[in-house]
Amino acid sequence: MVEMNSSDKNLGNLPPGRPLQTDFNDGRDYPRLGNFSFRRGTLTDNQEALWEENWPRLGKVLSDERIDLPKWFGREADTIVEIGSGTGTSTAAMAPLEKDTNIVAVELYRPGLAKLLGSVVRGEIDNIRMIRGDGVEVLQRMFAPESLAGVRIYFPDPWPKARHHKRRIVQSGTLHLIASRLRPGGILHIATDHADYAEWIDELVEAEPQLEYLGWPAEVPVLTDRQVITKFEGKGLDKEHTIREYLWRKR
Repeated sequence: MVEMNSSDKNLGNLPPGRPLQTDFNDGRDYPRLGNFSFRRGTLTDNQEALWEENWPRLGKVLSDERIDLPKWFGREADTIVEIGSGTGTSTAAMAPLEKDTNIVAVELYRPGLAKLLGSVVRGEIDNIRMIRGDGVEVLQRMFAPESLAGVRIYFPDPWPKARHHKRRIVQSGTLHLIASRLRPGGILHIATDHADYAEWIDELVEAEPQLEYLGWPAEVPVLTDRQVITKFEGKGLDKEHTIREYLWRKR
């Protein structure tokens, strides 16, 4: 369990050691995180100062607040949620190429968010906001139905051991939840370099009736060209892994 310091006082309802979970009770499969713990990590003094100064404006913590996206970003624009942004290197690199789009990066790991926050502030990137929390909980509790133009899940943890497959974020219930948050025509984009996880996703491409599976590549208005290689994609390519991409469109 991660020790909380004074800068964690704004974590709101997020308990130390594991994210909140909700019993959905709709007959679908959702990720079961088990004995989940935050990865350890501390911020440098500069990161702490940057966090204290800028997080209240650019970041939120998992809560029951339904986000007013136009108010938070100060404009009306398509919004894409990236679940599991990690250290945000690719998120920050892609954002200037998507100036007309609002990007919300969701991540549990505070040092990763701190790195992204630093990139946003130093680069004066004005179309990125951040949420600390579990992606499934954040989608369910903080975004209104049909409020999103897209959802991205790039190189999620494959949980390779069979007994941990229940922790994988791509489940029938997660696809249903994402579909409910996408507006008609909205896009879900998933990428993985893990062969077994790709087989897992292959079994679920038609699992959610609200999502039309488009395959890859496909002609869609957003998310077809990631343009920047993510950290985990780069590691996969170094190991000569095959990158699999999946696209769905909300019917």
